[in-house]
Amino acid sequence: MIAKIPRIMIAAAGSNSGKTTITCAILQAFMKKGLTPSAFKCGPDFIDPMFHTEVIGTKSRNLDLFLLPEDVCKYLLVKNARESQIAVLEGVMGYYDGLGIGETTASSYHLAGVTKTPVILVINCAGAALSIAAQIQGFSNFRPNSRVKGVILNNLSPALYPSYKSMIEHETNIAVIGYFPKMSECSLESRHLGLITAAEVENLQHKLDLLADQALASVDLDQMMEIARENEEIDYCDYPIENIAAVTLAVARDKAFCFYYQDSLELLEQMGARIEYFSPLKDEMVPACDGIILGGGYPEIFAKELAENKTMLQQIRNLLDKETPCIAECGGFMYLLDSIKDKDGNQCEMAGFLKGNATLTDRLHRFGYITLTAQHDNLLCKKGESINAHEFHYSDSTLNGESFIAERPSGKAQWNCIHANEHLAVGYPHMHLWGNTDFARSFIEQCRKHKDMQLNEEYPIR
Repeated sequence: MIAKIPRIMIAAAGSNSGKTTITCAILQAFMKKGLTPSAFKCGPDFIDPMFHTEVIGTKSRNLDLFLLPEDVCKYLLVKNARESQIAVLEGVMGYYDGLGIGETTASSYHLAGVTKTPVILVINCAGAALSIAAQIQGFSNFRPNSRVKGVILNNLSPALYPSYKSMIEHETNIAVIGYFPKMSECSLESRHLGLITAAEVENLQHKLDLLADQALASVDLDQMMEIARENEEIDYCDYPIENIAAVTLAVARDKAFCFYYQDSLELLEQMGARIEYFSPLKDEMVPACDGIILGGGYPEIFAKELAENKTMLQQIRNLLDKETPCIAECGGFMYLLDSIKDKDGNQCEMAGFLKGNATLTDRLHRFGYITLTAQHDNLLCKKGESINAHEFHYSDSTLNGESFIAERPSGKAQWNCIHANEHLAVGYPHMHLWGNTDFARSFIEQCRKHKDMQLNEEYPIR
C-alpha cells in the first residue's frame, strides 16, 4: 500500500539545540494558520511528545527504529497522520546519532530514510559565522541521501539574519527558511530525566503563543509546507488487530505517572480494552477493572504525596493480592516497592507489594536500549520470547527481578530484571507493545481470564 503524507523532520546537530522548542513553535504556528498538524518523536523519549500533545490537542506518537520494526514505524506514521495536513517529526540527539558510536541505526537519519521524510536542520548560531556553513555542508554530505532540505537558524539576532541567510545559501545550496532569536522568556526547564513535563510548566500556553508568533514572523511556513508536500509516497503494510476480549484496564495517569506510548494504549483498546484513568496522587479508589497498568514517571518527585494517600496504596495491594493482572514500568515498579528514598535521604513508604526499596542517585543506571528475553512463562509471553525495550532512570532498587534477561545491542552486557509470573510483569524496563504485539495479546487474554474468574466467584454455577 502507498500513502501521500506531507511531512517534515525537525533535526539538529546535537541535543540542546532547541529541537523541542522549535518543533512546538512550528506546530503552534501551523495551528494559528488554520492547519491541522500531527506530531511524532523519533526515539523513546516520553516528555517531548507531551509538549507536542499540549500544542496540537491530540496525542503525539513515538517512532523508534530499535523498539519497532521498520514496517511498523511506517504503518504508525501513516495511520496517525492520515487526517492531518502536515506531519511534523522531531528528531533525537544529533541527526546521525544511533545505537552506538559510529552507528546510524535508530537515528533520526535512519528514520528519515525509512519514512522518506525531508529534513529541516536546526543550527545553533551562537558564537559562529562562516563555520555554520561548513557544519551545514557537512551534515548534508556526510551520508548518502541525507534528505536535508532546509535549515532554521537558532539564537540569531534579526539584524544578522539577512547576511547569514545569503552566506549560507551561497556556500551550501541549502535553503535557509527562517530563524529564531534567543527567547529566554520561553525556555523550558529541565530535571534529571530531561525537560520537566508539560503539565508542570508555568504559563505554558503563553510561552507557546510567543513561540508561534515568532515562527509566524521569522520562519517561511509556506516554504516548509512546500518541502513537506514535495516528497515521495510512503509504501507501508496494514496491520489489522484482532478484538480479543472486552476488558477494563485501570491506567495510572497524573504528574507522578505519565510515561506512556499512546500507540501501545490504543493497541490494547483495539484488542478490546476499555481504559479507565486514575490518579494514585489524588484518587482514593482504583476504578473497577480486570487489569492494571502503572507507567513510568516521577514518583520520586511526588513520593511524599503518594505515601500520604494510604487508601490508594491499600487498594493497589488488595488488587494485586487478588492476582489482578498488572504491568508496571520504572516509576510504576518503584511505587510497588516498600519505599522510595530520595537524594536527601528522605524515605517514603510505598505500596509494599514487593519487598524491596528504591533509592535515588546522581547518575543514570543501565541507561539505553536493551532486548528482553523471558526466562520462564509469564503474564506477557512464553519462556524464550523477546521484545526490545529501554531503561532510563536515576534510581536503583534492592529487588530488580530475575524473570527476564536484558542484553545490550552490542551484546557486551547482560543483567537480570523484571518480576513476572502469570499475573505480574513489573520492573525498570519500558516496552512499546507494537514491538511485539503478542505481549499485548497475552496481557489482554490474562485480563479476560481474571474477569471470568471474578464473575464465577460472584455468580457461581450451581
